[in-house]
Amino acid sequence: MFLTCNAAAQDVAPQPSAAAGEQAPETTAESPYDRIWKRFTELYRNDANRIVQEVRFTGRFQHDLTALDADQGGHEESNVRRLRLGPRVRFLKDYLFHAELELNPQERDPLYVRFTDLYVEWSRGDALAVTVGKQSIPFTQEGATSSKELLTIDRSNLANNIWFTQEYMPGVSTSGTLDAWRYHAGVFSSGTATRELGEFSGGYFTLAALGYDFADALSAEEAVLTGQYVGQRADADNTFTQPFGHIGSVNFALNAGRWGLRSDAALAAGHRGRSDVRAFMAMPYVDITDALQLVGRYTLVDSTEPNGVRLATYENRVVTGRGDRYDELYAGANYYFYGHRLKLQSGVQWARLDDAADDGGEYSGVSWVTGLRVSW
Repeated sequence: MFLTCNAAAQDVAPQPSAAAGEQAPETTAESPYDRIWKRFTELYRNDANRIVQEVRFTGRFQHDLTALDADQGGHEESNVRRLRLGPRVRFLKDYLFHAELELNPQERDPLYVRFTDLYVEWSRGDALAVTVGKQSIPFTQEGATSSKELLTIDRSNLANNIWFTQEYMPGVSTSGTLDAWRYHAGVFSSGTATRELGEFSGGYFTLAALGYDFADALSAEEAVLTGQYVGQRADADNTFTQPFGHIGSVNFALNAGRWGLRSDAALAAGHRGRSDVRAFMAMPYVDITDALQLVGRYTLVDSTEPNGVRLATYENRVVTGRGDRYDELYAGANYYFYGHRLKLQSGVQWARLDDAADDGGEYSGVSWVTGLRVSW
């Protein structure tokens, strides 16, 4: 699915699964969950006020329990994966201010990790939004999907290797939806990273994305084909992004009602000594009930030179080296209590990383991760 950086897409986006994801928001009567979330998040609302129309409290809490067994060792962990919170203020009718802090309550040193979102947006309906400030950089299939709305417990290793996993960077972008078309374009800083806006000491990169929804032609609820391109200047001071000069992704999101498919084919041309990387991901899913969803995924990541591929989040707790070909199979289940706002996710993942250089990157193992996801 193609998501833009405008605040509506980030904070109140349509749920990505046809039944399990959309059940809670589509109910006509106000549920107990509706009342709890409204009371907790809606701090102020008055559409008649000319200055400030709405103030909301936004954020997410995500906790993981992990067990991993590999030929190279084992790992178990209880991890507060993400804790973010901040205000979302709609003012002067057409403007929005959004800021979120990321906190680390588990280690608490430092407690304050960074600002993720820190931007002002002007919009005219769905057709046009202009965003200035630190914002999400949406490219690749899963990189363009908020962590609130992932169908698997975490993004695939395609996103981990090709997408800019810092995710939030300062820049200017424009995005919108025109009938079946979706677009997003922007220019962003890729200088030295800080916890706020960065030093602006390095280069910059551009993002262009264009998508079209073939839902009517395929009699589906959604069938968005998207092409995305990132071009980046090489700069030694760049610590915000990964060292790729050119990145291309063609991805597809199909929602056929009770089942769907997401896929991605991506290429990245390395610079500053980084290998070129190519990757593929396919993720089918099916809604068993309005609350229960099953998800599968296959991921392939391959580099043209040795040591061009790194492992995913928990796998690299066991093996820190890199390899040249990564294969992954994932099988998981999601239970939606209140759409994506409150859900349990659990998945088993088998993965293998080949290491042609034989210098400490080889990996073969199975991991099981169960997580609670709460967003508001």
